[in-house]
Amino acid sequence: MDRIAGIINLDHEQDMLDELTYFRCGAAVPFAGRYRMIDFAISNMTNSRIESVAVFARRKYRSLMDHLEQGKAWDLDRKRGGLFILPPDWNDPTDISRGDLQHFHNNIDFINRTLANYIVVSGSQHICNINYQDVLQEHKSSGADVTVVYKKVDELYPEHQRAHKLDVDEDNRVTAIHNDHSNNNVYMDMYIIEKDLLYSSIEKCIAHGCSHFFLDGIKAKLPEINIHAYEYHGGHALVNSVESYYRNSAKLLNPEEHDELFKDDAPVFTKIKNEAPSNYTATSNVSNTMVANGCVIEGHVEDSILFRGVKVAEGAVIKNSIIMQRCEIDSNAVLENVILDKDCSISNGKTLIGAPEKPYVVAKRRTM
Repeated sequence: MDRIAGIINLDHEQDMLDELTYFRCGAAVPFAGRYRMIDFAISNMTNSRIESVAVFARRKYRSLMDHLEQGKAWDLDRKRGGLFILPPDWNDPTDISRGDLQHFHNNIDFINRTLANYIVVSGSQHICNINYQDVLQEHKSSGADVTVVYKKVDELYPEHQRAHKLDVDEDNRVTAIHNDHSNNNVYMDMYIIEKDLLYSSIEKCIAHGCSHFFLDGIKAKLPEINIHAYEYHGGHALVNSVESYYRNSAKLLNPEEHDELFKDDAPVFTKIKNEAPSNYTATSNVSNTMVANGCVIEGHVEDSILFRGVKVAEGAVIKNSIIMQRCEIDSNAVLENVILDKDCSISNGKTLIGAPEKPYVVAKRRTM
C-alpha cells in the first residue's frame, strides 16, 4: 500500500489577521468555537491515514507549540512517525537556501527518512475537510508529476485576490497558474508529489537560487511537467484577513455550512480541555449561537460564537460577535459585530459596535 507523509508549510503564510496575530501565527488563531486553524490541516492528514506530519514554522510559533504539544489529540504521539514541529536551522554556515526552501533544505532528513512514497504539502489558511487518499488515487490514475487541489467557488471575495487561480483543461490538466481575480478556480495551497521528485526538485531550486518551492519548483516548471488538478467539492473557507475570518466564522451558524465542514466520518480533532457544560441561567436568552463548554450565560446572545469559559453577565447584550476563551462581559455591556480575543474583559455599561464588513477587534488580555 502506498504511504503518504504530510508537510504543513506555514512559512509563506502572511499574518494578515491584525490584532488576532499580534501574539501568534495565523495557524494558531482560534476558529469555530473550540478549534485552531491548524486543527483542520492536521485532522485532514490523520483522517487520511497519514502517520507522519511535519510543521514548518518560522515566526510567532510559541502559541502553536503550546497547542500542538506532542500531537496526542491527533494520535500522532507515536514511536514511529508522529508530529514534528520544525523551525529552520539558523546556524548552518553552508546553507544557501532562502524562503520556504530553507525549511525544505534544513529538514530534508524528514523527507529522506520517511517510509512514505508520496508527500502531501498543505497550508493552514484553507479550512476544509478533505481525504488525501482520494487525491492520491486520482494522482496515480492521471499519471501526473504533481496534483494540486482547487475549489471552484461560487462567489469571489476579497480574500481570493491573494490566492492563486488555475486554468484547467477538459482532462483536468493545469494549463496556467496565475492571480486573475475573475477566475473561480481557487488553488487551495495543497499538492501531492512523489517523494523522489520532491527531493530532486528541492535540490534544483536551491542550486538556482530560488526561494519559494511552489512558485519556483512547480508553477515555473508548468511547461515541463504534468500538473493535474483535483477538484474539491466540500465545505471550504479561505481565512487570510480579519474580514474573511469574521464572515466565514458566521457562516458556520448555518447548519448546512457547519455539517459540510464537520463530518461524523471525518472528525476535526483539537487539544482536549475538560470543562463543565455551559450554564444557562433563568435570565439568559440565547439564539442561533455556537457555545463551547464552560460558559456561564446570564444575558442576551444572538448570532454569535462563544469559545470555552466565556462569562456573560445579566443585562449584557451580544450580537453577531465572536468571543474567545475566558472573556468576561459585565452587566449592561453591548457588543455588536465584535471580535474579542482571549482573556478580554468588557466593563459594566461599555458599548462596542463594529460594522458587518469591518468588525471591531480587541486584542487578547485587554480590559475595556
